[in-house]
Amino acid sequence: MRFHSLPESKRYAGDESEYTVVLERYNTVLDELFTGGDVYVITPVWATEAEVPPFQPDAGYWQTLLVEDDPDPEFRTYCHLSAARRFWRYGCLDELLRDIADDKVAGVLITDTQMRRIYHPYDGGADVFLATREERDQTRDRHADWLSSHPSGL
Repeated sequence: MRFHSLPESKRYAGDESEYTVVLERYNTVLDELFTGGDVYVITPVWATEAEVPPFQPDAGYWQTLLVEDDPDPEFRTYCHLSAARRFWRYGCLDELLRDIADDKVAGVLITDTQMRRIYHPYDGGADVFLATREERDQTRDRHADWLSSHPSGL
């Protein structure tokens, strides 16, 4: 399901009060999903080279995906993934989440260590993938006013 970060599907925060709403919405759902446990914060780095770039000290290299396999090496695209394991607590990712909300960082996934619940924040909202329909429906119903009014749900 997809939740929007601001009322009326506004994409970007315009002032600190709106950043407060954005971070509150991100953290509320993350807290419901991950309180009391560890999470993986998976971050992509897109490149045209297969060589693994340096990663942040707290995030270890996980794997590289060949996204675009072109016969010409100049047109190949790789996605290098790092993963950092962290104990989840409300607000612990606020700096990263604010960068995501401002579209400075993209493609981040936050998941439990068994990868049964995935939270994908982006500029304008978050996509949430849950293990069961019941869990999805309960989460959706708790935050129905954060859903898109568009018939497709996007």
